Amino acid sequence: MLVPPWLESLLSTSFFTICPRHNDSPRNECNMYCLDCMSGAFCFYCRSSRHKDHPVIQIRRSSYHDVVRVAEIQKALDISEVQTYVINSARVLFLNERPQPKGPVGKGVSHLCEICGRSLLDPFRFCSLGCKLEGIKKNGEASFVLSNKNEEEIPQEREGMQRRLPTKEKEELREGRQQDMHRSTPPPTHSNSRRRKGIPQRAPFVT
Repeated sequence: MLVPPWLESLLSTSFFTICPRHNDSPRNECNMYCLDCMSGAFCFYCRSSRHKDHPVIQIRRSSYHDVVRVAEIQKALDISEVQTYVINSARVLFLNERPQPKGPVGKGVSHLCEICGRSLLDPFRFCSLGCKLEGIKKNGEASFVLSNKNEEEIPQEREGMQRRLPTKEKEELREGRQQDMHRSTPPPTHSNSRRRKGIPQRAPFVT
């Protein structure tokens, strides 16, 4: 089995709706998914009461697209060959394909998603879990099943990849950085001391 039974359900689930069971509670966004129950999205309070001892992953958002932290999803899936990004100091990957304008590939772009053609930063095959799933369905050359071998660590030099994102991609990722949106800019400092003018010199009196 190359694909776990819960993955397709996860990728088709709508997140960030208001939980009907906890409509009046402050943390009532449905941004969690249980890998055992596979019963759709639920909120923080549902997890405490109904999924306390179950494997649960939390979905986050960047530019209105659903992402999941690598530290969480890699415990349940083999995420190799999927492009990852650094957002808010956390490494994440996108759940599904993100639409992009049709047109010629930009200069310097050498890596493309095999399924949707999206430009990638590094030599990966897919831009998201959804595209990897489609790749497996097409040719079966990849797998989501974790092997018994120790997971290969992501090279440290990729930690700085966010600085190498194309301009449009930088803007897209920045929308998900709440601390940047609310960070105030310190006012410019002004010196109260004014420069004293020198004593004016008169022209010499000519007779």
